[in-house]
Amino acid sequence: MTLWFVFMLMTACAVFAVLWPLGRAARPQREGNETTVYKDQLAEIERDVSAGLIGTSEAEAARVEISRRLLAAADAERALPSLANTTLRRAVAVIALVGLPLIAAAFYLPLGSPKLPDFPLSLRAQAPAASQPLDNLVAQVEAHLEKNPTDGRGWNVLAPVLAKLGRFDDAVRAYRNSITYNGDSSSRRADLGEAIAATAGGVVTSEAKAEFERAIALNADEVKASYFLGLAAEQDGRRDEAASIWRAMLAKAPSTAPWRPLVLAALARVGGGPAAPALSDDTIAAAKDMTETDRSAMIRGMVDRLASRLKQNGDDVEGWLRLVRAYMVMGDRDKAKGASADARQAVAGDAERLRALNEGLKNLGVDG
Repeated sequence: MTLWFVFMLMTACAVFAVLWPLGRAARPQREGNETTVYKDQLAEIERDVSAGLIGTSEAEAARVEISRRLLAAADAERALPSLANTTLRRAVAVIALVGLPLIAAAFYLPLGSPKLPDFPLSLRAQAPAASQPLDNLVAQVEAHLEKNPTDGRGWNVLAPVLAKLGRFDDAVRAYRNSITYNGDSSSRRADLGEAIAATAGGVVTSEAKAEFERAIALNADEVKASYFLGLAAEQDGRRDEAASIWRAMLAKAPSTAPWRPLVLAALARVGGGPAAPALSDDTIAAAKDMTETDRSAMIRGMVDRLASRLKQNGDDVEGWLRLVRAYMVMGDRDKAKGASADARQAVAGDAERLRALNEGLKNLGVDG
């Protein structure tokens, strides 16, 4: 009787563990996640290059690897499920209250036997450890897939783990099998292209580029594929094309996209120029202690002040270009077009300034 009471208590604890998070209000994700670490690493690379501590080739390889990890982290954050739906919460609660005990009983009654004697100490010593190294777990999954090669879910789980372990050739094979047995998708094609590029030491080969293009064909807004197509253009020496691709990504993306700093850094690397009005050292130091909301408000305030100044003095062509670029980075493409129209009107009487303005707007990808 005591044993069954223990079983009931354990079942109640399991049900409570499921119901407890469902009864709490969802909280926004806290800052300081993986993407923040990768952004800091990218900034550190730029500082090391400026200080001459590392060479250009080493910096490029490091950028590519950190970029890959940042995009993977951004994808993982974007893929986090939400339990905000009340109906779903209730369904999960009902399953927890009714389903868990029934499932436990269904498994235990035919398999379990509380009257069996305890295992001898020698047999317990042979039991596998509860926590195994990742390599051992991967080996078990690979052994399972050798016997069940059509298990699409297994390939889907294994592929990113192999990539994380640096086994890029095996990751390429796993991603191909995932596509074969799970079906085609833009994200799987982009992941496959990334793994192929990793096998080449970060170089976007023609084979990798073909996979990114297939991903874009399936979903024109596939972030990872777009970024790597820009990287391919940069590696081929087509810097203007790379800048155009990355500007288009920034123009369509929300201001809170975690990969924005990565693309902004890439854009600056190919001569895209600063993404917003330059900040003083004191302003930058103050911004470090701000929340994301306050920091965004500060930047918008600076942009608004720049717009007001240009209304009073419209001869500043560089100022107009900085304003248009800032609006595009913030995702306000309509304001960018409005500012470009105001700029052309302001310098219409000066042919040289108008020519410089039109050239700058063309480089920014602003039509009209």
